[in-house]
Amino acid sequence: MMPPRDALQRAKGEALVTLDSLARLQRLRQEGSAKAILPGGGAVPEVVFLNTSGGLTAGDRLRFALDLQGGRAVATTQTAERAYRAEGAMARMDVQLTVGPDGWLDWLPQETILFDRAALDRRTLIDLAPGAGCLALEAVVLGRAAMGETVRQLRFRDRREIRLSGAPVWIDPLALDDAALDGGPAGLGSARAFASIVMTGEAPLDPLRRLLDEPGATGAASAFAGRTVVRLLAVDGWPLRRQIVRILHILRQGRPLPRVWQL
Repeated sequence: MMPPRDALQRAKGEALVTLDSLARLQRLRQEGSAKAILPGGGAVPEVVFLNTSGGLTAGDRLRFALDLQGGRAVATTQTAERAYRAEGAMARMDVQLTVGPDGWLDWLPQETILFDRAALDRRTLIDLAPGAGCLALEAVVLGRAAMGETVRQLRFRDRREIRLSGAPVWIDPLALDDAALDGGPAGLGSARAFASIVMTGEAPLDPLRRLLDEPGATGAASAFAGRTVVRLLAVDGWPLRRQIVRILHILRQGRPLPRVWQL
């Protein structure tokens, strides 16, 4: 006999990394299914977060945190995060990133794949000190097209916030449910993958807009009030990733992508 759902084992994990003002490792704490790896050897330090449970489902809890006290660093995830079918409570994921004075962080996680009947509540907070800045990517894929998967039911809550000296400069809430999976001007239409890229500072728009021509993807770019925003929709994860890579090449001035990204 199966145990009650509320008695099933749940995955829990927390990984916290502190880098000093020269982006050198000062503290690493890992608990449960959350891990952090610092590969080393690159021109810019990288922090790679991973979830050893293999994915998130009902009642799971996962937290990644990075305190970059200065300098420049890149943070990413080892692979795509997966949210599986969930009954009952939503899985919860928290990402908390702090950047010290005059520091810069590229937060470049790989895609989040949402499976049919997934239930995920994710919150990302980037806290910038005076003079600090960031580039933040979030990409979501609904199922795996190559496996013939279709997502018909979903509970997804996603909130991203960037603060500068304690004041919000970007708040981006998203609620995605069954109704939003249908067509219509307020839904995704035929798209099954989407992404947002936000960077502090206003980048020139002409080079970005010229790149928004990837087959299978559409997008728009804007720059206002001290930030640059790119929104993307795609028929599947692969054209979305190709478009993201091209946009990041411009915004990151040709710097290489994290080594764990597989292209």
